[in-house]
Amino acid sequence: MTTSEKQRQQQAELHKKLWAMANDLRGQMDANEFKDYILGLIFYRYLSEKVEARAKKLLKDDNIAYAEAWANEEYREDLAEYLIDELGYVVEPQFLFSRFLEEIEKGANGNFDVEMLQNGVKAIETSTLGTASQDDFQNLFDDMDLASSRLGRTVKDRTNLISKVIVNIASIPFLQDDVEIDVLGDAYEYMISQFAANAGKKAGEFYTPQQVSKILAKIVTADKSEIRDVYDGACGSGSLLLRVGKEAKVHKYYGQEKVSTTYNLARMNMLLHDVAYQRFDIQNADTLEEPQHIDQRFEAIVANPPYSAKWSADDKFKEDERFSGYAKLAPKSKADFAFIQHFIHQLDDNGTMAVVLPHGVLFRGAAEAAIRKYLIEEKNYLDAVIGLPANIFYGTSIPTCILVFKKCRKQDDNVLLIDASNEFEKGKNQNHLSDVHVEKIIATFLSRETIDKYSYAATLEEIKENDYNLNIPRYVDTFEEEEPIDLKVVEKRLKEIGEEIAEVDRELEKYFEELGV
Repeated sequence: MTTSEKQRQQQAELHKKLWAMANDLRGQMDANEFKDYILGLIFYRYLSEKVEARAKKLLKDDNIAYAEAWANEEYREDLAEYLIDELGYVVEPQFLFSRFLEEIEKGANGNFDVEMLQNGVKAIETSTLGTASQDDFQNLFDDMDLASSRLGRTVKDRTNLISKVIVNIASIPFLQDDVEIDVLGDAYEYMISQFAANAGKKAGEFYTPQQVSKILAKIVTADKSEIRDVYDGACGSGSLLLRVGKEAKVHKYYGQEKVSTTYNLARMNMLLHDVAYQRFDIQNADTLEEPQHIDQRFEAIVANPPYSAKWSADDKFKEDERFSGYAKLAPKSKADFAFIQHFIHQLDDNGTMAVVLPHGVLFRGAAEAAIRKYLIEEKNYLDAVIGLPANIFYGTSIPTCILVFKKCRKQDDNVLLIDASNEFEKGKNQNHLSDVHVEKIIATFLSRETIDKYSYAATLEEIKENDYNLNIPRYVDTFEEEEPIDLKVVEKRLKEIGEEIAEVDRELEKYFEELGV
């Protein structure tokens, strides 16, 4: 089974479980709120199991259970110190997910209620106060309002509903080594696509499909087994950052996300993927208006920013070092190039940047044309353009492209253009890139070969001749000639059709006469 087939199988199994949970919640709240409880409880389970496993290992030689050790003041102090130092938080034995599950399975004899879960959430946050991990754990569960009347009018009603969700979440396999999907990211995308259409949210802005993530990650880690740091200034659920970590050892992850709910999801995702709190720095603010890592330069940058988003384009940015060298600001109605300029500013001299954007960035005029020309002619930063198929992101059917930038290019280096827009597997609602498609894109990017009807290595002079228009068909000719038409054969066939029609008319005339019509 290929990786993409395994991903789809695992996604289908996850979606089945999510659908069951959503049905439990249906009728209680607006559809777009399902995700807050489901994702929050998935994450709570993970934090709990992480503590339980670590405590068991720490207490192995003492031959004592976690609950028993916690009841002992001397053990408790040492345990808390170890757990805070290694994991950044503590889940007390009484608040373990496994303990909740045990009590729920006892039915009427169990003592679980939703307030116990609420106290468990508070206890996790409290355990981090005054520690190095405090900023990474505060307000993580803000979107999971366990006191909401939408879950039920009484504590008993809310407990019954949350209990059903906990039992379902207990059956999700997200810690096994053979899991190829991003459980939180995939769960988020699925719930948005199935239940949150009315909320007006686009999962494509927050979540990048795994195969596209793989392309970006392989590009920025090409020929490297480890990188100092990776940055995503529109990190959404953090799936892109995490994918880079699958391709090379990453010492530290950096990200920024404007939407607070998604920012929480990104922090959850880091921890769920065993990225210790010391190894990531995710900030919650508008990347263009309030950049949080402005003085840092990164070895790798990946991003899938919101397409053609609006931004202020305020005059103050003309003095901002991210934009001042270009003489032009991206238009208010389309921030695509503003994001590119921001990322370029954050890119280290030896770094590589890969960003997904709509095709308009390749050919739109006015200020965008001036910025595009500056990046190519004055700076020579553009390294490659990769055209992707349409309809591979949830929330938008438009075709997208990957732009690759490097600051260490030589003056005579070419710009590689790849047209991968026609190579995909058609799906019911979305198209998919297979492993073969991904491997072909990466192999072509690394070899920089010109392949008939697929790729072209353009010189800077050729791009200049095209007035810095990067529309891929200008460089990669995918035109397929139609087979020549033999007009004599066509004429003969038309004559035969005419005779056949005349014969049918004669037959009809006989029937009409018999019927007296």
